[in-house]
Amino acid sequence: MRSIKILATAALLLVLLQSCDKNVFYTAERDVDEKGWNMNDRLNYDIDVEDTLQLFDFYIDVRNSLHYDKANAFLFINTTFPDGSVAYDTLECPLADVEGHWYGRRTGRYVDSRFIFRKHVVFPHSGHYHFEVAHGMRDTNVVGIKSIGMRVECLGRATSIQK
Repeated sequence: MRSIKILATAALLLVLLQSCDKNVFYTAERDVDEKGWNMNDRLNYDIDVEDTLQLFDFYIDVRNSLHYDKANAFLFINTTFPDGSVAYDTLECPLADVEGHWYGRRTGRYVDSRFIFRKHVVFPHSGHYHFEVAHGMRDTNVVGIKSIGMRVECLGRATSIQK
């Protein structure tokens, strides 16, 4: 009887956890070399898209150590579209205020921050999208960034698309 209750509780918990992120279309996190993130090292993310009528929000997640010695991070994000064209973007990620207080959520030795990269966008073509992320800081090697994540949330069908 006790094992049935445990199984039922575990099943209910699993269902509740899955329903929390129902709108997540894609999520991935890439660790950075703990010795430092070299400016030539690219983090890669790949997304396959079939539906071009859905609206999405794109987020970049930054996890840095408490020993990261800068107040921000600049990221270069290159997007390769299914037709081979490439878009180049720069994202500024403010991580701390001028007094050094972290903006993100502190968890132990790390600080987790989420930044909007693109809001209310549609994928213009169905097919394979490739994203490359590199740091855009002045230092060749950046120490203190633990990982960079990409999260894409589905907002539902686009009712009208502006060109």
